[in-house]
Amino acid sequence: MKTYDIELQRLKSVKHDKGLIELGVDVLVLPRPAKGEQSVTSCLSLPVDDARTLLILLKQQLTEIDKLQPRSRRSGRC
Repeated sequence: MKTYDIELQRLKSVKHDKGLIELGVDVLVLPRPAKGEQSVTSCLSLPVDDARTLLILLKQQLTEIDKLQPRSRRSGRC
């Protein structure tokens, strides 16, 4: 499995369509060198301000998705 370092440079948009949330972003993707026996995962790095913005936008999108659900499914008891 290939691993990467992914640096978020700019968050452009967030939208939902047909059950998917799509993020429009500018990112820098570089191969991650294997380091011994560390877990094989990719790493996403983003500044705190962008992380806060992303959280706010995701909450907005999830609220919009919840509005589309029938009232009986909004309570969290599925």
